[in-house]
Amino acid sequence: MNQAVGLPDALTMPLAQIDVSDPRLLEQDAWRPYFARLRAEDPVHFLDGSAFGPFWSITLFEDIVAVESDTGTFSSAPTILIGDLTDDLPVDMFIAMDPPKHDVQRRAVQPVVAPQNLAAMEVLIRARVVDILDGLPLGERFDWVEQVSINLTTQMLSTLFDFPFEERRKLTYWSDLATGSPEMVGGDISEEERLTGLTDCLQTFTRIWHERKGREAGFDMISLLQRDTNTADIVDRPMEYLGNLMLLIVGGNDTTRNSATGGVLALNQNPAEYDKLRANPGLIPGMVSEIIRWQTPLAHMRRTATRDVEFRGRQIRKGDKVVLWYLSGNRDESVIEHADQFIIDRKNPRHHISFGFGIHRCMGNRLAEMQLRILWEEIMRRFQRVEVVGEPERVRSNFVRGYKTLPVRLHPL
Repeated sequence: MNQAVGLPDALTMPLAQIDVSDPRLLEQDAWRPYFARLRAEDPVHFLDGSAFGPFWSITLFEDIVAVESDTGTFSSAPTILIGDLTDDLPVDMFIAMDPPKHDVQRRAVQPVVAPQNLAAMEVLIRARVVDILDGLPLGERFDWVEQVSINLTTQMLSTLFDFPFEERRKLTYWSDLATGSPEMVGGDISEEERLTGLTDCLQTFTRIWHERKGREAGFDMISLLQRDTNTADIVDRPMEYLGNLMLLIVGGNDTTRNSATGGVLALNQNPAEYDKLRANPGLIPGMVSEIIRWQTPLAHMRRTATRDVEFRGRQIRKGDKVVLWYLSGNRDESVIEHADQFIIDRKNPRHHISFGFGIHRCMGNRLAEMQLRILWEEIMRRFQRVEVVGEPERVRSNFVRGYKTLPVRLHPL
């Protein structure tokens, strides 16, 4: 763990002043003691002032589940980010909606990750993974994020959207813009760049929509939206169309991309677990779930109280922001044994909250797991070790727990 720079000491600072929305906590990988203290001393924590306004932090696993289960009291609208929407891009998306509108819009695109479609995708994903891994240099330092994590997830996104393959890096760029706003997550992307880039995203997908109109055979996300009666005219609601595009792009990008990097880092930081994996590659499916828990690619989701409510003895007022810290829930020792340890052969590895809970649970969770499983199956067939040879550079955000770079060196079998 890196030494925190410019941050107050988590153990001695006044409890009321702990601000887990500070993006430096994730950027410096310094978040653990702050959340540990909140879980122990103030699991429903109110911060009166932050860069994102006052908000409640929910830090225990079961409390997060309870809030997620009560959509009538804790609404996903208007946004699931800790910061408020900006006036220049007031997007709407189904993850930031409540039933019934949420349900019909999610249902429109759900078939793209239906079991029979995933089975058909597996062959394609494996072929792409093989191509990526076989093209990597042996014994030389290179960036795992750029060469593997981004490469794999961008190729998958281009398939899900049937997006022009040669322009697929635009999808990664747009995903980074969608989750990089200083006002909403403490990121470091300027609002001018964000507005310009996401306007380009909307224009590009509006053109694709009209080009694809009437194509009955398509099974990509745009064609599915077009064929569902509840979303057939969504292109005429530009901020709703853009919002759902952003949701689907980020959802298809960040979990897999940052877990593909986080798994390499976790195994290097826990060499006994890497030895376990080498001795028994059959542990890969459970290890994938442990990687996703350990990484927790999206650190939080926000809800907004629709009424005054008492929760765990605290008075939450109508309109208050209630932030569900998945990152903390996944380290809750009362629910997950040895929660701060990376253990690839846990008895119940899928018992985590990285994908959320309830009606907003990530619809692409099985696709993310499948991509990571295939990636590690093919890694273990080729390499004795993926060695981390330098410090990772992390994303500046309180929402995405991600990596900009991770220098590695490959050791062949």
